[in-house]
Amino acid sequence: MTSAPGRAVVIGGGIAGVTAALRLADAGLGVTLLEGRPRLGGLAFSFRRGDLTVDNGQHVYLRCCTAYRWFLDRVGGTALAPLQDRLDVPVLDVAGPRGPRLGRLRRTALPVPLHLAGGLARYPHLSLAERAGVARAALALKKLDPADPALDGIDFATWLGRHGQSPRTVAALWDLVGVATLNARAPQASMQLAAMVFRTGLLSEPGAADIGWARVPLGELHDTLARKALDEAGVVTELSTRVRHIGRGDDGRWRVAAGTGHLDADTVVLAVAQREAHALLPDGALDDPDRLLDITTSPILNVHVLYDRTVLRRPFFAALGTPVQWVFDRTEAAGVRQGQYLALSQSAVEDEIDDPVAVLRERYLPELERLLPAARGARVRDFFVTRERNATFTPAPGVGRLRPGARTTAPGLYLAGAWTATGWPATMEGAVRSGFSAADAALSTLGRRQEHPLEEAA
Repeated sequence: MTSAPGRAVVIGGGIAGVTAALRLADAGLGVTLLEGRPRLGGLAFSFRRGDLTVDNGQHVYLRCCTAYRWFLDRVGGTALAPLQDRLDVPVLDVAGPRGPRLGRLRRTALPVPLHLAGGLARYPHLSLAERAGVARAALALKKLDPADPALDGIDFATWLGRHGQSPRTVAALWDLVGVATLNARAPQASMQLAAMVFRTGLLSEPGAADIGWARVPLGELHDTLARKALDEAGVVTELSTRVRHIGRGDDGRWRVAAGTGHLDADTVVLAVAQREAHALLPDGALDDPDRLLDITTSPILNVHVLYDRTVLRRPFFAALGTPVQWVFDRTEAAGVRQGQYLALSQSAVEDEIDDPVAVLRERYLPELERLLPAARGARVRDFFVTRERNATFTPAPGVGRLRPGARTTAPGLYLAGAWTATGWPATMEGAVRSGFSAADAALSTLGRRQEHPLEEAA
């Protein structure tokens, strides 16, 4: 395995690595992408289970996710992951005395912050006083600068408490959104990341929080279409190729030992998880490489239920008063022809990520029957779980000072991954932005500065 002079090597075929490879190739570089798995897509992928095509977990994005929207457009997948016309989140609360009560978080076309006023005024899961308190907190949140490093020193719950948010308000609104986007509850979440999420998603533009999700398996977007885009861009993609070592060759160029051979390159983008990056970084590439080991990870649990009949009439909903968090109908995407397939996305679940399937079945099936009366008479044809124990970096207070930028102190070596200093939590948006940052840093060094893709995607 060899490479021609001037080539770039991208290590890691997740969304960050694919983005960096496309960006470099679009600028005219010869690029080789190395991925240890037999597929692309990183932690947003699909697999087969009998006749089902299953996503490892439900992934959504928002209209404000301009980088991920660029990615979808670049690989030809925009039509396969459409956005809502307007934000509309059904929220079922089962804690009341009269059974499940439906509320909705909606927006209008009015300017910010009036676009949410009508929906908040009619949100039945909070009292009138709590709704007024939310409005006051939102105005205070809008005044914050998410780039302020001081915000990384406190947790979201402390800030909410200072602004009069009751425990019920935190559970029924702030954590409803925050747990899904940050993978942490308010006491464990950095205020800096929480401010970025809520200001950008809810308080920047009226349509910023409109939700989009794949109507096809994620593998079709992040693997099949991504591979096609890479091929068309001239990127050489090597799957099932594990990188063993990165170092300097005798000629001063980077030498990447992978598979049974090596590649020589002037530019290397390391787009892998932080612990893997720490193991591969050459000596001196970061001033304090052990900081990467201090960026801990948090799990996400996904519960998959296949019923013999339709039990849910809407594409998704969120839940209160129950262990269930978010439920998505994945019937059509999975190729189910009879019955209905629901996927439950459960974030911030350190206490149950290792529970046996039998325990999770006993816990979640009765909860679904509480939420969905039609499920009470339905037969469960299949029940299984997928676990991502290292799904995201932990967005705890102080994590901001640990996240490195794209540049290293080693010329020609760059970092990418949602765990790098993107300003975003561990999302598909953050992954794409990290790929931009790494590729743009490399192109700047090479004197090939180009217009930033987000200027076109915005």
